[in-house]
Amino acid sequence: MKVHNEAHGIPPETLLEKALFVTDPLTGLIVAATLVLPSKKIADLSTENVLNRFKEKAFARGANREIIKKCEELLNLKLEEFVKIGLEAMQKIAAQLGL
Repeated sequence: MKVHNEAHGIPPETLLEKALFVTDPLTGLIVAATLVLPSKKIADLSTENVLNRFKEKAFARGANREIIKKCEELLNLKLEEFVKIGLEAMQKIAAQLGL
C-alpha cells in the first residue's frame, strides 16, 4: 500500500497499484472542489467543474496534477473519463463521505 504515496518512491506495478496511485490525489481534488461549492454537496459537482479546478494550479495544491494525469499512461484512460469515473464513484457513497 506504500505505492499509493509518491513519497515512498515505490513505482506502481500492478493494475491495482497504478489505480491507487493516480486515484489518491484525484479524490483530494474532488473533495476540495466539493467543499468550495455553496451547497458543499458532491451531488452538485460536475466533471467539468473538477476539470476546471484541475487547471487551477493554486487550487488544492496538495492534489498532484502530474500524478492524476498519469491515468492516461497507467490506466489508458483519458483525463476527462478518469475524473468522471472517480466523481461518479464518490457521488455514490456521498453519505459515507459526509459530502
